[in-house]
Amino acid sequence: MLLLFVGLMTMTVTAQEKKAAITFESDVVDYGEVDYGSDGVREFKFTNTGSEKLIIARVYSTCGCTVPEKPEDPIQPGESGVIKVKYDTKRAGPIRKTITVYSNASEIPYTLKIKGVVKPQAGK
Repeated sequence: MLLLFVGLMTMTVTAQEKKAAITFESDVVDYGEVDYGSDGVREFKFTNTGSEKLIIARVYSTCGCTVPEKPEDPIQPGESGVIKVKYDTKRAGPIRKTITVYSNASEIPYTLKIKGVVKPQAGK
């Protein structure tokens, strides 16, 4: 009976260890100072450091000025991917936005941040 119990515990622990894991190169993208109307696309690079395929289910921003784009295909263990973020650089002033990432790597969403400053429009 004890042997059966130990065997079941080992199977449970092994099953819990097998999962996707997401590791970002950085969780902050600093735009620095950018010109008004310039290219607002930046990337968050990540790697699936787990043992199962990583599925990015949903990525969103709380502001319409920031549009994230997630990878559509699963990311295999050891493989890398990017989440693209486009900030509307026709809004002069500071950039302070949060992007929320939902995946099968964790029940808790991962938060990414962008920061920087968009310079005023030339001549205004």
